[in-house]
Amino acid sequence: MHCVPYRAQIQMWGTGKVRTILEAMSRITGSWLYGPSAALPKGEMHGESKYKGEALGLPEDGPGSLPTWLRRSGAFFADIFMAAGVAAIFTFPEPPRNWSLLVWFMVAIFAVLFFSFTPGQALFGLRVQRVDRAAPVGLWRSALRAFLVSLLIPAAIWDRDGRGLHDRLTGTAIVRTR
Repeated sequence: MHCVPYRAQIQMWGTGKVRTILEAMSRITGSWLYGPSAALPKGEMHGESKYKGEALGLPEDGPGSLPTWLRRSGAFFADIFMAAGVAAIFTFPEPPRNWSLLVWFMVAIFAVLFFSFTPGQALFGLRVQRVDRAAPVGLWRSALRAFLVSLLIPAAIWDRDGRGLHDRLTGTAIVRTR
């Protein structure tokens, strides 16, 4: 290995290749930041889908496809404001405080249990469905989903298909109805 000023080089173990430290670090860091596929040779894809939802057997777009995060967020905030409004009717002239959270829980659990969507999801053309088989979501799945969404963090952690951690843990997905 010869000396190159300002560009330290290293021997890549077992490959016989010499790379600069910056190239090696970007490859290692890239695999950490962008997932294991970043460490693969350039242009090679291992187990990656062409679009979000392909691995789940969902269509690329239209009804039955996975919605954007903007649409999901809009449905969530519509449900939050609806719950606050309903709770405010019963607590007027006082603010609803935690009563709005209770209303949101009841709507999130029972609307998904009986109809497969909340009012906000219906407004934005979304519904909840199981990904393992064509069956109703069920009480324990809708209750666990509501609890995990209330924590916010599971809903903010997404997989490569755009499903939140709460959907992965309950075996569900939010899909478009229109």
